[in-house]
Amino acid sequence: MAASVVTNVPRARSVKVLFLVHSFPRFAEDPVGSFVLRLAVALREENVEVRVIAPGSAGLSRHEMLENVVVERYRYAPRSLETLAYTGTMRAQVENSWGARAALAGLVGASVIDAARIRRIFQPDVLHAHWWFPGGLVGRILNHFGNTPLVTTLHGSDLRLAQNSEAAAKIFRYVVRGSAALTTVSHWLAREAESIAPDSTPIVAPMPVAADVFRPGGRRSPDRLLFVGKLNAQKGSEHLLRALALMKTRATLDLVVGVGSEEKDTRKLAEALGVSDRLTWHPLLERAELARLYSEVTALVVPAIDEGLGLTAIEALLCETPVVAFASGGLTDMVIHERTGLLVPPGDHVALAQALDVLLAREDRGATLGRAGRVFALENFAPASAARRYADLYRTVVGSRHS
Repeated sequence: MAASVVTNVPRARSVKVLFLVHSFPRFAEDPVGSFVLRLAVALREENVEVRVIAPGSAGLSRHEMLENVVVERYRYAPRSLETLAYTGTMRAQVENSWGARAALAGLVGASVIDAARIRRIFQPDVLHAHWWFPGGLVGRILNHFGNTPLVTTLHGSDLRLAQNSEAAAKIFRYVVRGSAALTTVSHWLAREAESIAPDSTPIVAPMPVAADVFRPGGRRSPDRLLFVGKLNAQKGSEHLLRALALMKTRATLDLVVGVGSEEKDTRKLAEALGVSDRLTWHPLLERAELARLYSEVTALVVPAIDEGLGLTAIEALLCETPVVAFASGGLTDMVIHERTGLLVPPGDHVALAQALDVLLAREDRGATLGRAGRVFALENFAPASAARRYADLYRTVVGSRHS
């Protein structure tokens, strides 16, 4: 059963935390791992100092500051092979290339060495690994040569690794046993973690979203839908296109897409279904541009399966944009049926089409859902809320160590 973070822990004592990550912004407005940076920045208000260790990549400095957060980046392979981080393709590369497998081993080893060096200098009270692999494993190995409390956070994609391989599941359980606390970004993810590591007691503590950027604004266009995400099977773009073709309303669809394995197939499917003329394609957008787009559309559609949290859904709700989604994964934590959006059975594009038609038929209903969605998102996912939960957890972990 998922546990709760202890609240009202005294905040007089400052806490130093070392983040172990493999995904983190490379520059201002970089969306890669931006929620981790948001948490690091917000924690300052809770008297928590964060330093970050992340992999190197072409063009990145070894030592830099992002929004006054110190970031240390380590080399782990020849530059030509330093392609595992920041692309979202680490797993695919490792599965298909011996060179990538060697680079992954180098990444874990280099991370342990650099983390040990920074630990001696920074003297953190807590290690916080975002994603159990590789960060959690790095923290677990590091603590064979010291004893800094380790907090491990599951974001979703990392847990799928443990679900698909018994060897990975054994390593996951090894990391969990060595963690002072295990957190997940959704209740669904907590249940999934418990199914692999039954002795674990995950704490649900979502990542923050930039509430100062994602807010209502602009004029909404009727019958205009939005999809934000990679074009792959897990994100459900095929289900969305099939639903669009079945809708009674001739809605248009904006797609903001990142790197995806199925872009060519998606475009072909749109042609075959006769909906390509209703699509507007966008590259990845900076946050302010994305916030404007959220505020201009009628609804965000999230047809993902087993999404760890669903940050795009939270961003949309902050912009008072209702969300229509599959009732799957962590999406059910923020898309509350008939309150902040509409949920349909996972994988059912017929039901998805019907729900979209229902929502588009009544503009007032969408507005009501949107207003309630923003209130809900501010209460649960604003940076201050997330930072308070994690600061309380850090102090609880440190206090338990000294008690």
